Amino acid sequence: MTSSQQREPYPSDLSDARWALMEPALTAWRAERQKTSLNLGGKVTDLREVMNAILFLNRTGVPWRYLPHDFPPHTTVFGYFSAWTADGTIEKLGLRLHWMVREQEGRTAEPTACVIDAQSVKTAISVPTDTQGTDAGKKIVGRKRSIVVDTLGLLLLVMVTAASVSDNEAGIQLLTRVAADHPAISKAWVDTGYKKKAIEHGATLGVDVDVVPRNEQVKGFSVIPRRWVVERSFGWIMMHRRLARDYETKPAHSESMIRLAMISNLAKRATGETVITWHKP
Repeated sequence: MTSSQQREPYPSDLSDARWALMEPALTAWRAERQKTSLNLGGKVTDLREVMNAILFLNRTGVPWRYLPHDFPPHTTVFGYFSAWTADGTIEKLGLRLHWMVREQEGRTAEPTACVIDAQSVKTAISVPTDTQGTDAGKKIVGRKRSIVVDTLGLLLLVMVTAASVSDNEAGIQLLTRVAADHPAISKAWVDTGYKKKAIEHGATLGVDVDVVPRNEQVKGFSVIPRRWVVERSFGWIMMHRRLARDYETKPAHSESMIRLAMISNLAKRATGETVITWHKP
């Protein structure tokens, strides 16, 4: 019996089906770590409970030290989160689930087109000032989240920078990573914040970057072709209260929090489970 079966469950807890999707990657990670550890026979932390604790924090927005006491100690949980961020375990898990969901949808594992966009958010007082900046257009002091999603809105890449970094500059970096990590992609849709340099850079990488402008004739909200997909992705991400603003000391940890929000979404899609929301209890 696991620790999660010995306590009252939280809504964010992994079901057996969702844990089955994650367990192979995390147990393989532990096996690799044990090869280089002293392995003195101490208490072994339940990896499922570690992931449950991280997902609880991601969904509810509580600080690390406010994690409920029926989870492993918050220092232990943060240690795993930090290690999984540093060695790419969270990113790899997200991509594995991404491929799985795409294939369930009848698509090839690797997409051939993507959508790129950015979101500026305010930061907590604990965030180092040298990792922040001011988005002059949106008048936001904080950080910028630049993401790449496929045409289903599923996360491929994320990059967190100071909010002062232009969409164009961030786009150039993301296109370079897209070409390296997802070479099948030959098309990208962006908004008007991505200028000539980004478009030309994409062309040198074999990616046709198409700017989709907003219809100036329409006042208020309107669905923008292609770009609505990434806007919906930001909506999915913002359902997770830890992402209401940026609380993370390190930009890399911010990127992991975004990936974890999408991992939660992907795991539920892969197992056919519904997402609990305020309007669909």
